[in-house]
Amino acid sequence: MLRRALPARPEARRILLGTLLSAIGRGLTLPFLFIYLTDVRGLTDTRAGLVIGWFGAVTLALSPVGGTLIDRFGARRVVLPCLVVEAVGTGSLALVDSTATAFAVATLIAVGGSALWSGQTTILASLTDDGERQRVFGLQFALLNLGIGVGGLISGAVVDIARPVTFQAIYLLDALSYLMPGLILLTLPHVGRRLTAAPTAGDRPSTGGYLTVLRDRPFRRLVIFGLVLTTCGYAQIEVGFTAYSVRVAEVTPRVVAWALAGNTVMIVLSQLLVIRRMEGRSRTGALAAVGAVFATAWLVLGAAGLIGTGNALVAALGVVACAAIFGFGETMLSPVMPALTNALATDDLRGRYNAMSSMIFGVSGIIGPVTAGPLIGAADGRIWVVVVVGGCLTASALALSLRRLLTPAQDGRLTAVPAPVRDPEPAAR
Repeated sequence: MLRRALPARPEARRILLGTLLSAIGRGLTLPFLFIYLTDVRGLTDTRAGLVIGWFGAVTLALSPVGGTLIDRFGARRVVLPCLVVEAVGTGSLALVDSTATAFAVATLIAVGGSALWSGQTTILASLTDDGERQRVFGLQFALLNLGIGVGGLISGAVVDIARPVTFQAIYLLDALSYLMPGLILLTLPHVGRRLTAAPTAGDRPSTGGYLTVLRDRPFRRLVIFGLVLTTCGYAQIEVGFTAYSVRVAEVTPRVVAWALAGNTVMIVLSQLLVIRRMEGRSRTGALAAVGAVFATAWLVLGAAGLIGTGNALVAALGVVACAAIFGFGETMLSPVMPALTNALATDDLRGRYNAMSSMIFGVSGIIGPVTAGPLIGAADGRIWVVVVVGGCLTASALALSLRRLLTPAQDGRLTAVPAPVRDPEPAAR
């Protein structure tokens, strides 16, 4: 299954290797930023939360700019400097000693990260054909989670609040990991160039832009689906899932950690099997199934909350099961969403399409945490469960309504004959 999921072009395989290496570094630091800022650097909970929120807001604000630059200059010229800026910013976290420096470093990291995901997705899309993109994006997600899991295991055994140098070490290692995909990209001089030639003096200026992307009715429906699903799904993991598990189901934080580990294990073990089973099947049907799976996960968590005070073991099993079921839904979403986005995109606007797709997670990442707290505080969390379950099922309905707007090929119901993928011609200068 791994051999079948690997892309045909060796350049794409090397890009995936860079994803894995950088994900290990990301896993070293991912769970610890709030703890580092508060317990090690002495920021209050409120200020640390503002720093993290500021990072998300800046990233979201700059993402459209990143998509425009990718289309105008090519993903290579955007991704390489962004990786350097991200590495410098992440390494600088080791030197944070005040709220002001924390905000400055968060801004630097946000600038670097604003175009990374859309740029790397555009590069990978340019190296694969539509027949293999779904498999390759699924493999990318599995490698990302594998790397984060490995990094988390390493840092969990090393970091110590009483020894700030341990946190400084993992942030410096994370910074180095961001340079790995950059070094790999430097060895591929023809990869990531502009996908369409720049217009000459006699050409009519392009009218493409974000307005053109938003006029694409199928993509607009896909964006609405993504906003509803991620707001009631992904965006609930950090705050909603954790708060409900601890306060309502009354499990310990260690159980939450086990649940998140179970989520990663589910993704790594099942991703290749899932992408194999999805070949030739409707992408909109798969997206509708994701909404149903996410709703099932939240219902299991809701049941754990009802049982929590009476049976701690059953409550813990419910919390872990919720995270595992959620992970299975992620294995269906991760290959389909970017594959469908790039099936709808044109080469001259591919960067903007991918940037707008990545913005879905940024917007929902703001809405989800803000609404989760008040909803969990009302009626012992029951209102929160009803809202997120209803939202996920609404997303399923939106996915099914998208099918009639797509061609069979775009929906993945036709297996395209693989065409040879040529290197993009260098743009005229």
